[in-house]
Amino acid sequence: MPKTIFTASAHLQEGVQVLAKSRNFQFIIDEPKSLGGTDTGMNPVEVVLATLGACQAIVARVYARKFNIEFTDLWVELEGDLDTDGFMNISDVRRGYSEIRYNIHIATESPKEKVAEFVEFIEKTCPVGDTIANPVDLKLNDIIIEEMLSTV
Repeated sequence: MPKTIFTASAHLQEGVQVLAKSRNFQFIIDEPKSLGGTDTGMNPVEVVLATLGACQAIVARVYARKFNIEFTDLWVELEGDLDTDGFMNISDVRRGYSEIRYNIHIATESPKEKVAEFVEFIEKTCPVGDTIANPVDLKLNDIIIEEMLSTV
């Protein structure tokens, strides 16, 4: 299958609110009040956790039939350790997650060994998990200076 390019944009709004868009969809990303936001949406690191869980759930749905696994419900609980002193430039610690942990809940009659094999496949196949677990070339393409709009 050919390489596919996905796109998204993140446009700063009032305060630290950000309007995230991709294709015909959008949502607000914000910070909790304790981190200077207005608490109107998940913050970026919470979105990372949610997208990992969503990706794992989607992989499960797409490949369940291949593994002859039937389930009536599936959800992923995630948590991660992040030292906010790094983001706040209070100390020289890693800015991102140092560890992410998750539990996959699945309502099925399949035996545990078969489900474990399925979950191993989910972990290996999930693009978001792969992106988090392995280095990615992160490149700034350009800095584009825009004309300032009048606020009068």
